[in-house]
Amino acid sequence: MRNSIVPPYLLTALADAGQDKVAIAARAARRSLLNDEPFRAARFESVPARVTRQAAVTSAPSGPDRRISTADGREELPGRTVRVEGEGFTGDFAVDEAYDGLGATYDLFADAYGRSSIDDRGMPLLATVHYGQEYDNAFWDGSQMVFGDGDGEVFNRFTSSLSVIGHELSHGVTQHSSNLTYQGQSGSLNESVSDVFGALVEQHHRKQSVAEASWLIGEGLFTSAVTGVALRSMSAPGTAYDDDVLGKDPQPAHMDDFIETEEDNGGVHLNSGIPNRAFYIFATALGGYGWGPAGQVWYDTISGDSLPVDADFSRFSAETVSAAVNRFGESAREVTALRSAWQQVGIGEES
Repeated sequence: MRNSIVPPYLLTALADAGQDKVAIAARAARRSLLNDEPFRAARFESVPARVTRQAAVTSAPSGPDRRISTADGREELPGRTVRVEGEGFTGDFAVDEAYDGLGATYDLFADAYGRSSIDDRGMPLLATVHYGQEYDNAFWDGSQMVFGDGDGEVFNRFTSSLSVIGHELSHGVTQHSSNLTYQGQSGSLNESVSDVFGALVEQHHRKQSVAEASWLIGEGLFTSAVTGVALRSMSAPGTAYDDDVLGKDPQPAHMDDFIETEEDNGGVHLNSGIPNRAFYIFATALGGYGWGPAGQVWYDTISGDSLPVDADFSRFSAETVSAAVNRFGESAREVTALRSAWQQVGIGEES
């Protein structure tokens, strides 16, 4: 498996750009698409099953176990180990950003939800930086994180955005909990869950309230040559960029604008804007910190036993309401705010 932060439609737009505009980035995008294609095709060959949850090895999180390697510009994993848990800064920005980002992600899940690493069993956190030449992506491959350095023309290095690191590692949390099928609406939920927790990793690390947070995924990834602020906006899907080369951010924010497509595994990076917007509305209605009651409901939903791997938006919304009722009570303000949030994006509870 390979869950990548940059969607194929964005790389395609870049690859098709005129050579006189972004020659280096266009070449890098074509290479990145070729690199990722076998992994996109492989997703159709198997259907995931619900993960059988096991008891944690320890009763409480004991701290991260990080190991950062470098591929030294090759496409070989895991590469050469350059920093392990407890060692100091190396002076290599990508290495040190990956180390810190893995730690910040571990801290969110441990501090807010009592989870012991990605698998809730103390799994070591592995990452490889400097992957490939001008590689325009970052991905979770089922066992570790991998980061490209970007092309320097459109994309900066992919370790520079904490929400990207949190997003990709959260794919690992989903893999070891609900294991949502990466296709269609369940795939959009898989992407959305990673956006939610990617944003919360950043907010938790910065101690930002929901009002202070940017709600951007991939802020800082674009160079100054791009007219845009991030890959995605959770507060206003469809507004993250509007660029001559990349085009306009195509994410919908409401079910009225749901995109039917066979590309991008059925639009997983597109339609994820709808549940993203629902979470943003829910969290801001509650106020305070997003990783509190709002994040707890999402965590309860993906780590519980009743969410099917092929859940659609309606089923997921119903499961979140059920999780909120179980935690806060039927008449709680959290439940009222959550129902309203789903209704505002055109999704009702499953009857």
